[in-house]
Amino acid sequence: MPTIFTKIAKGEIPSYKVAENDDFYAFLDINPLSQGHTLVIPKNVEDDYIFHLDADTYMGLCAFARKVALAIGKAIPCKRVGVAVLGMEVPHTHIHLVPLNSEADLDFRKKKLELSPEEFKSIASTISAEYEKL
Repeated sequence: MPTIFTKIAKGEIPSYKVAENDDFYAFLDINPLSQGHTLVIPKNVEDDYIFHLDADTYMGLCAFARKVALAIGKAIPCKRVGVAVLGMEVPHTHIHLVPLNSEADLDFRKKKLELSPEEFKSIASTISAEYEKL
């Protein structure tokens, strides 16, 4: 059975897409730690552990995530973009890219932001525009 992230990448479940290519998909986390919190996934591999990915998929995912992180850094005012790979919530490899102004901003136990659909759309559009410039 496909994971929720596979369904998102296939367009079966709506998302706030930030970037996409043939193999990878980036979209805003709907329970963000900060504005611009983005998830990056492989589209064609559902393994839940990043280190189980074959070398080409792993390296491709990291390169794609790097480009998305650079776009986030240009679109969202922050000191840097943090990276977290937990893989406990959804059984599909995913990388969290989180705009940070302090280390505390990467605490997954803290209360998540509540954003309107319009805010999500605006943030996704802004990051996507920066991604296209890279």
